[in-house]
Amino acid sequence: MVVNRVSDLFFTVGILIIFYTFQTIEFNTVFGLAPYLVHSSLLLGGYPVSPLVLITAMLFLGAMGKSAQIGLHTWLPDAMEGPTPVSALIHAATMVTAGVFLIIRCSPLFEYAPTVLVAVTIIGAGTAFMAATSGLLQNDLKKVIAYSTCSQLGYMIFVCGLSGYTASLFHLSTHAFFKALLFLSAGAVIHAVASEQDLRRFGGLRQLLPYTYAAFFVGSIALMGVPFLSGFYSKDLILEVAGGGVSVSANFAYSLGLISAFFTSFYSFRLLHLAFYGNTRAGRLPLQQTHELSPRMAVALFVLAVGTVFLGIFGRDIFVGPGTDFWNNSIAVYPTLALNQLSGEFLTTLNKQIPLFGVISATALVFYTYDYIVISAAPYVYGALSLSAYRFLTFK
Repeated sequence: MVVNRVSDLFFTVGILIIFYTFQTIEFNTVFGLAPYLVHSSLLLGGYPVSPLVLITAMLFLGAMGKSAQIGLHTWLPDAMEGPTPVSALIHAATMVTAGVFLIIRCSPLFEYAPTVLVAVTIIGAGTAFMAATSGLLQNDLKKVIAYSTCSQLGYMIFVCGLSGYTASLFHLSTHAFFKALLFLSAGAVIHAVASEQDLRRFGGLRQLLPYTYAAFFVGSIALMGVPFLSGFYSKDLILEVAGGGVSVSANFAYSLGLISAFFTSFYSFRLLHLAFYGNTRAGRLPLQQTHELSPRMAVALFVLAVGTVFLGIFGRDIFVGPGTDFWNNSIAVYPTLALNQLSGEFLTTLNKQIPLFGVISATALVFYTYDYIVISAAPYVYGALSLSAYRFLTFK
């Protein structure tokens, strides 16, 4: 609550500056007058500052808190302490989407503040990378998915900084399906094994919970970006927009985005591997109490799984297809900045397949690490350097 009050303060200041500058807070009037204020200035501490830069900076600081960007992200992993259905709503459908939606909705203002867009790109890319590294070695089932949410929000934010607002909204929509599916599947697993959340006490649940495993598997591979699922279409589109950019910030976001995609694939498959594959590490009593979902809960997972599989295939051209008028001019992109999205279409096939190579290599690394190294080379794995890295990544 305290973290979000900080961001609310900046958001309120942004609204007050909008009213001071435009004498209204009505969207159409503000957006219509914005181009005429590009060369105007306000005095801030004796220095002239563009009102559009000041407004968008305040709005972005407000969005940082709601969408858990680096520095104001700490509340999101802690929010997973609540009931799993509440986590699914917070992480997939309501609160974290507010900041991203605010930036997209105010695109006519952000397009006239290029310095703020650079800051949006850098902070979003940094968040995607930071949260992806934080999820690598977490042992709490829900906390891994929570850091995954934070990382995916970083993708949505940094592509807004590259004027890819439609790509951001597309990923926000697909992410809602597979992240809600993951959280509710995680809740089904926790409920089935007597409220246990430690991945080190799972294993071998694939035979005991086949339906839950299927739902978890679909959500995980969509998050990883396996081809033909919704996450593949939206996340790879964001990386293409970043890869097609020519600015330093675009190259920075593209590099961190690729590394984060590899880490995402690693911790997603690690989660699957520790929970559902191999021999069980659970106690006798939790295994005896293990039971599959009720029909009513199974229907909810099925609906989310259908959206996870098909929204990317059928929604891509509607959301972001060339020439589509789906948004009816509600999203504005400055003409020269719109070239970023078009140039992404002309990346080489090799560049477009790099995320897929990351998925394959991360999956292989999980099998190698947890089926071979942990068994045959445990003394070397837990050396001083590895232990320090482990403590750093798990905040011990």
